Amino acid sequence: MNIIFMGTPDIAVNTLGELIAQGHDIVAVYCQPPRPAGRGKTVRKTAVHDFADDMGLNVYTPLNFKNPADIEVFANHNADIAVVVAYGLLLPKPVLDAPKHGCLNLHASLLPRWRGAAPIQRAIMAGDAQTGVMVMQMDEGLDTGDICLIETIQIQPNMTAGELHDEMAPIGANLMARAISAIEWGGNTATPQAQDGACYAKKIDKAEAKINWQLPAAKLHDHIRGLSPFPGAWCEFVKDGKPVRIKILQTQLLDANGNAGEVLDDELSVACGIGGLKITRLQRAGKGVSGMADFQRGFFIGKGQTFS
Repeated sequence: MNIIFMGTPDIAVNTLGELIAQGHDIVAVYCQPPRPAGRGKTVRKTAVHDFADDMGLNVYTPLNFKNPADIEVFANHNADIAVVVAYGLLLPKPVLDAPKHGCLNLHASLLPRWRGAAPIQRAIMAGDAQTGVMVMQMDEGLDTGDICLIETIQIQPNMTAGELHDEMAPIGANLMARAISAIEWGGNTATPQAQDGACYAKKIDKAEAKINWQLPAAKLHDHIRGLSPFPGAWCEFVKDGKPVRIKILQTQLLDANGNAGEVLDDELSVACGIGGLKITRLQRAGKGVSGMADFQRGFFIGKGQTFS
């Protein structure tokens, strides 16, 4: 099939690669424009953009589809279908209607739960025990279209957002390839979404990342792993009179008591509002990610000290 692919981050690369491997003709790739990133604010292409360049594909990076000329260019690709994976823009009706079979979206949740921008992070932060990947026929709503295929995924108790992302990527790529094959051979069916249980996975705000040690340990554990590795939940520790920001990237639940934020031993067990957490992976500002033991060798935090 002649496919327009629309995606931006790493998770979308797997699906684009799978469609190429299946022998489909990718007539155009759409992704977010290159933007400044990192400490040096170097202008960088997105993961999909880099991959598409390596594959020799034609890449388009409109800011939006408010310009009629961009819609005309899109329609002139004469695609059989458009595949959308974490593209980052809402598509207007003329774009949705341009391909022969419309637009299919790969979404990382069990819709209608966690519609929106951050379904992987929000599912973990909410303590969900399962999530999934869905292929959806797109309409003008926000993740409200009919469902074509579903794959359920269990969220393990200590799984981080990064680990769930990595598990979902190949599953989603395979699911989309199957959906495309069904359309190609005339066997695709779509079922309307349920109306009950809809909720919105809003974009992660950096202000959410500050750790509140007064919260119960179970809630903090989900919060920390849902923000790992990016943007990373953080707290501060005062060293030699200066506050040092530390990202907490992985923890284990403990049956512990103490004042909230108090370090309970020399292996970074910390008391919370209820219970405690053992910190197993963390990152000091300006340094690399390390396990607890390596971190303690370079920046010791001892029993009785306090995180804020």
